[in-house]
Amino acid sequence: MLNRLKSKISRWAKALKRDVIALWLAARDPRVPLGAKMVAGAVAAYALSPIDLIPDFIPVLGLIDDLLIVPAGIWLTLRLIPAPVMADLRSRAETLAKPRSTAGLIAVVAAWLLIAVWFASFFAN
Repeated sequence: MLNRLKSKISRWAKALKRDVIALWLAARDPRVPLGAKMVAGAVAAYALSPIDLIPDFIPVLGLIDDLLIVPAGIWLTLRLIPAPVMADLRSRAETLAKPRSTAGLIAVVAAWLLIAVWFASFFAN
């Protein structure tokens, strides 16, 4: 039973990684509608960013992005991309290595800077 659970989790993780790469491709694909490109780009940039919005060392909250936010973003984006296009993107994603997202890195750092400025101004008053 434990081996079956580990196998299911492993397949889910591989599918998640493949779908993130497929979304990265979707953000650049001319067959994908503009709205879906924007959502796909945002989800892929966040998922491929080398740092997390909520660091993993924060108990419970640090894992929420990995377990809820990224899969929810993928789920939403999959609803916006035509199924045949997504099937093609998934097959292309299986042959690619995981890219890095500089845009995601910049967005996460900017979010942390905005939060720091907000806290500083809040406590300065």
